[in-house]
Amino acid sequence: MYKIIGADGREYGPVSAEQLRQWVGEGRADASTRVLAEGLTDWQPLGSLPEFAVLLSTSTPLPAPVRAPDFLAGVPVRKTNNYAIFALILGILSVTVGLCCCAGLPFSILGLVFSIVALADINESPRVYSGRGMAIAGLILCIVSLLLALAFFLSGRSGETDWNEVPRRIRKL
Repeated sequence: MYKIIGADGREYGPVSAEQLRQWVGEGRADASTRVLAEGLTDWQPLGSLPEFAVLLSTSTPLPAPVRAPDFLAGVPVRKTNNYAIFALILGILSVTVGLCCCAGLPFSILGLVFSIVALADINESPRVYSGRGMAIAGLILCIVSLLLALAFFLSGRSGETDWNEVPRRIRKL
């Protein structure tokens, strides 16, 4: 008769040698499983016992199951909201393209829509979605881009820039 310490750290047994051989065959015990044989006082690896050495040398041990730490048990894994990712990308595009010319306007409008949809999704399901920071950053970038486009439009520099005048203006600065 034998007692063993399972992978979960709990003591099992007493069990017969036949039951222990069956557990080895099922992969529930391997050469490193700690065992206390009847009549002995020290726990030993199962592979060190001669009656199981032959059985364990022919079987391939299964890897120990990986358990999540107890403090993570029951904590759902949140995924980043795709709309938030697109909102940030469109916000960056709207500012960079908007500074070159006024072609950033479509990116700004789409970025605003994606940001609002992402924030609504995240607020509706906060345990499912993350990405609030990306959605807010995309929203801010799109608003800044729209304000820059409005400023360029009101100053009269929107689409009629004389590119031959640009080097002369730079030299004046």
